[in-house]
Amino acid sequence: MAEPRQTVAEELDAFLGDPDDPGGWFSYKRCVELDDREAFPADICRRLDDWGLPGHYVPAEHGGRLTDYATLLQVMRAVARRDLTVAIGHGKTYLGGICVWVAGTREQAAALGADIRAGVPVSLGLTERAHGSDLLAGEVRGTPSATGWLVDGEKWLINNATRGSLLSLLTRTDPAGGPRGFSVLLVDKRELDPAMYRHLPKVRTHGIRGADISGVAFEGAAVDRSALVGAQGAGLEIVLKALQLTRTMCAALSLGAADHALRIALGFALDRELYGRRLVELPQARRVLATAGADVLLHEALGTAASRLAHTQTDEMSVTAAVTKYLLPSGTEDVLSRLTRVLGARAFLKGVHAHGTFQKVERDHRIVGMFDGNTLVNLNSLINQFRSLVRGRRRGTGDAAGAAAAYDLSTPLPPLDPGRLSLVARRGSGVLAGLEPGVARLEELAGERPALAPAAAAARRVADAADRVHQEMEQWQGLVGDVPPAAFEVARRYALCHAAAVCLGLWTHSQAQFAGTTTEPLWRDGLWLRAALDRILDRLGEGGGAPDEVYDALLDHMITARSAGELFSLYPHRLPGTPAEPVADATTARN
Repeated sequence: MAEPRQTVAEELDAFLGDPDDPGGWFSYKRCVELDDREAFPADICRRLDDWGLPGHYVPAEHGGRLTDYATLLQVMRAVARRDLTVAIGHGKTYLGGICVWVAGTREQAAALGADIRAGVPVSLGLTERAHGSDLLAGEVRGTPSATGWLVDGEKWLINNATRGSLLSLLTRTDPAGGPRGFSVLLVDKRELDPAMYRHLPKVRTHGIRGADISGVAFEGAAVDRSALVGAQGAGLEIVLKALQLTRTMCAALSLGAADHALRIALGFALDRELYGRRLVELPQARRVLATAGADVLLHEALGTAASRLAHTQTDEMSVTAAVTKYLLPSGTEDVLSRLTRVLGARAFLKGVHAHGTFQKVERDHRIVGMFDGNTLVNLNSLINQFRSLVRGRRRGTGDAAGAAAAYDLSTPLPPLDPGRLSLVARRGSGVLAGLEPGVARLEELAGERPALAPAAAAARRVADAADRVHQEMEQWQGLVGDVPPAAFEVARRYALCHAAAVCLGLWTHSQAQFAGTTTEPLWRDGLWLRAALDRILDRLGEGGGAPDEVYDALLDHMITARSAGELFSLYPHRLPGTPAEPVADATTARN
């Protein structure tokens, strides 16, 4: 199997060169040095421009190379695997342009697309010092003028606020505010009177130290009426719909961080000797590495499906995006935390092991959970949809066909229609609607292939848990005001059931496509599915129960992939650089 997105991502990886080569232009060593100086990686970003990365932020209909979000996910994952500062600093332009892709005119989109392809940085101005993620409280205002608006106020903690020449600005255009009181203005700082705006100082951060996290203050800045994106007063709706896509794409940041950290920890465990044995031979270390690997594959399955669901099930992205943005950053934080137990002191030291990159990736990734709505924001988004999700499940109205199309990786993706984005999944969830049929299909296959029986049994347990979760959701429908902690716990468990349904759907629809590939061992007999469902059951409080043999087999494949110079992934992906010294037989690592 050779998916187009993998071909593009491998092409980019080859262009980036060997990250372990200290003299490389995008090496781990260089990224740590830039981080130490808190310097923006400008030269690296220019080289990415040369390769054409900005074109992947622009939809093809507006002159770019973005034809499907599955490709963009894998491309940005490759960058994030090298360095999150670069991925966030460069990728911010995609975030800055998204409101125009969702609601702008063709003329606006074409002009913005040309600027982005030329390497012009774009930013998104949402947050303010006093209000954080409370967008309805925003005070940056646009006062009507003869030619457009006079903009006053300050946006703060904005990525690329200083570097960005263009800024998608959420602006209060009605003094009364409210849901229809805000508009999005695409502000071109190159056209503003320099006396009418100023950049705020860079904010020093714990992670992504080199990123341009700053702000911009406007003082009667004249903005032309042509800058209005969509309808006046529709700004909040446009932003919330756009965030469904950007939250989904944040999966690339978490996946890249986990790829990097897992490879560091595995390499250390293979080389380190304790008590006369290699660390990778010790049962506790093996279990930590294997469960971390299972979580990485679980997250990859969810991110892959979510990026495809954006095309095939667009009107349910309010659910998919919230689930993805909650589970991947929080789950990756847990993976990184557990891997510190393998590395010990080297997880915190600089310049001692792997150029000291583990401590950097762990610091850098902490910010991802706060991007585009933090954990509570995304869980609250699910709580707000409990009524439609329960009703849709009862009526069977979720788009199960759209989910199935996303799961079948051989199915070409239709163009994304931003007009189908909705603030609420009115028909319910097609992903959860497909859970019971997916379980039944796996049970049928297990009747023919007994090796699948444990995975089928685990899937049945997840389906039973999903029934109980939906029963609990009924009592929290239509919440107004403060949301009790119990409702957030139900939303957390719902997200896990959604992820389980995605894993089951992806395996049942696509497992045959990986026969004869380097990742076939993961798909054969439901290995990765069994491990992923075990991890989900454990997080649901249901108790996993998968035997050590499942995790041993997963770790064996992880070691084999590393030796072959392959990414530990559900998909074949060749990494640049020299493969690690092979282990004669991966099973010897546990004997």
